Amino acid sequence: MTKQDIRESLRNAMVALDEEAVTKDTNRALEGGLGPLDTIEQALAPGLSIIGEKFENEEIFLPELMKAAEIFQSAMAILQPKIQELGVKNQKKGTIVIGTVKGDLHYIGKNIVKILLETSGYEVHDLGVDVDLFKFIEAADHCHADIIALSALLTSTLIGQKDLIEALTGMGKKERYKVIVGGGAVTSEWADEIGADGYAETGYQAVALVNRLVGKPGEAWGNHDGKERGDGD
Repeated sequence: MTKQDIRESLRNAMVALDEEAVTKDTNRALEGGLGPLDTIEQALAPGLSIIGEKFENEEIFLPELMKAAEIFQSAMAILQPKIQELGVKNQKKGTIVIGTVKGDLHYIGKNIVKILLETSGYEVHDLGVDVDLFKFIEAADHCHADIIALSALLTSTLIGQKDLIEALTGMGKKERYKVIVGGGAVTSEWADEIGADGYAETGYQAVALVNRLVGKPGEAWGNHDGKERGDGD
C-alpha cells in the first residue's frame, strides 16, 4: 500500500467506527513511514471531522459520536510514544487557552487543534464548549497565556469571537494576548473584520500560525502589524 492508500484506509475505518481496523491501520501507518502527526492530521482528524458532520446532519447520534471519540483516543495511545520520540515536548514553546465560544457546543475541531498544539510543544488549557468570554480572559490571566484560541462552528455564535476581542480592548488587555479564530463558520474576512491576530482553517495551519505568533525559542516575535495566516507548513 502507498502512504496515500494507508491514509485513506485509516480515514475510512475511522468513519466506519471500526476500532479493530483503526488500530491495524494506525500501526500500519507508522510501519509505512507516516509520521504520527501526519497520521493524525491526514487520516484520523479528517475521519473524525466526517463523523462530526454526520452527527450535525442527524445521520448518527450521540452513542456513535462517543464511540468515535473513544476510537480516536485509542489510536492516539498508539501514536503518543512516537510523538514523544520526536522530542517536541522537551521545551514548552508557549501557553494557549482554547475553547468554543458561548452558545456553541461543537468540540471535534477544537479537540483536534488542541492535540496538534500539545504534540507540537505547547501547554494548552482547554475550557471546553459554550464558554463565556470572561472565562477565556480569566483563564488567560491565570495561566499567563500567550494566545487565546476561539472556535465557532455556527454562524450564530461568531459574535462571541468579536465580543471577546472587544472586551479585551475595553479592559486594556488586547496587546497582552494574541487572539486567533477558527471553526466551520469562520473566514479570513471575518478574522480581519473583528481584529483577530490570525485565522487558520486546519489543525496544521493552526500550529504554523501559533509558531509564528509566539516565535520559536530564541527568536524574536514577528511582524504583528497585519493579520497572520496559517499556511499549513
